[in-house]
Amino acid sequence: MAIFLIISTFLLNSTPPEWLEQVADHLPELLNDHANCEKKAAGTALNLMFRYVDNTVLCTQLSKLAREELRHFEQVQAIMTARSIEPQPLSASRYAGELRADVRHAEPERLLDTLIVSAIVEARSCERFERLSEVVDPELAEFYRSLTKSEARHFETYLSFASELATSQGIGQEVLDQRTSYFLEKDAKLITQTDNQFRFHSGPIAT
Repeated sequence: MAIFLIISTFLLNSTPPEWLEQVADHLPELLNDHANCEKKAAGTALNLMFRYVDNTVLCTQLSKLAREELRHFEQVQAIMTARSIEPQPLSASRYAGELRADVRHAEPERLLDTLIVSAIVEARSCERFERLSEVVDPELAEFYRSLTKSEARHFETYLSFASELATSQGIGQEVLDQRTSYFLEKDAKLITQTDNQFRFHSGPIAT
């Protein structure tokens, strides 16, 4: 609970009640997209490992993180199978793509922004798992609560590496704070604005 309070303070706002009210009518989409998000999270970690092979400490932590994300994917798939929910191809939500659209291209700014965005995605996922546990059936609630600790740990991993990079590369705390605030503002808008499709990281569906 303590780490959830930290994340709730870190994020600028919480999941809109309107989105939570729509969960019951969109459970197949939620679980399908959750499975996709776990695969994408693993993919993000692996891509960073391939791009920054010289950073052995980062690569070691990301290897562990990727394995955990894939384990979560397997768990979601098992839940879907038990509930006779077929895997379906879904279009990606605009959330992650729009967050990453403003990642800078030159190094070390590119890595810094990527680490910050990844930390925010993990923080938002942790917050959303906690809120989901309030509105789903007991089995799913227990599952989602079980994921909050790992998502919080992933959040801390990415943010810690961003802080270390800002120090080691002479970027400075002020720039780190500015970039973090910038992406947090984008996150806040994306999860509160209405969307046309229900997704794990979407805003409420427009009615």
